[in-house]
Amino acid sequence: MSADGETLERMSAIHRYEPAHQPEDLDRFFLERANAGDVDGVVALYEPDAVLGFPPGQRTVGVGEIRRVYVELLATRVVFEGDIRPPVRNGDIAMTSTTRPGNATVEVARKQADGTWLWTIDQPSVLG
Repeated sequence: MSADGETLERMSAIHRYEPAHQPEDLDRFFLERANAGDVDGVVALYEPDAVLGFPPGQRTVGVGEIRRVYVELLATRVVFEGDIRPPVRNGDIAMTSTTRPGNATVEVARKQADGTWLWTIDQPSVLG
């Protein structure tokens, strides 16, 4: 798909889903959408040029590549659980995190021009 096609597809996906009005909404939406197998809903949580630290030891850049990762991962029907931690905010930037037994996630979210929040960096496995 062309870059313009990906942009149009992404804009369409974003408008189908409830937006994150607070940074902590991102973690809650991720758990709900990932556990439902909703790849498009998960990808809608990321900025267009976001960076995902997955698969382990690798960087996945941009929503097109991030989508490919989640298509494969969510096809395994993995169940995501965790305790959403309060975000740490500094103006239009926030650090979000979810803890789970033996590991944690950490993400950087940015407030968008429309007041909603999207992840720009996602490290889904801090300890492993």
